[in-house]
This record gives sequence, C-alpha cells and structure tokens, in this order.
Amino acid sequence: MTTIDVDGMSCTGCEDNVTDALGELPGVESASADHEAGTATVEGDVDVDAVVAAIEDAGYEASA
Repeated sequence: MTTIDVDGMSCTGCEDNVTDALGELPGVESASADHEAGTATVEGDVDVDAVVAAIEDAGYEASA
C-alpha cells in the first residue's frame, strides 16, 4: 500500500476525481482518497512516480 500527500482536494467530488485518475493506472488494485486528511492511498503494483503524475494530471498537488 502506498499513501501520497495530496493538496487541493476540498470535497468528495475531488476525492472521486483522484480515485478515478488512480484507477486508470496499470497495476492498481484499489485506490481511495480522503480530502480531510489530504491523502490518497493506492494498493497494487504501481510506480509511485506514476501515482504522483496521475494525481497532478487530475489537477492536484501530490508528493510521495
């Protein structure tokens, strides 16, 4: 399991955007986001840099 810090999420819609973006990555078994904690969690065999890039492509700031 990998947890990424995410800035810019303010609601459950933002969580859905991040989760959808992560779900499209190859190797992701499950993904979730929590706007109150400012994190996204990914389970599966996926590169951390790809996770960060997907979150940033969705319009949010991310760091591992």
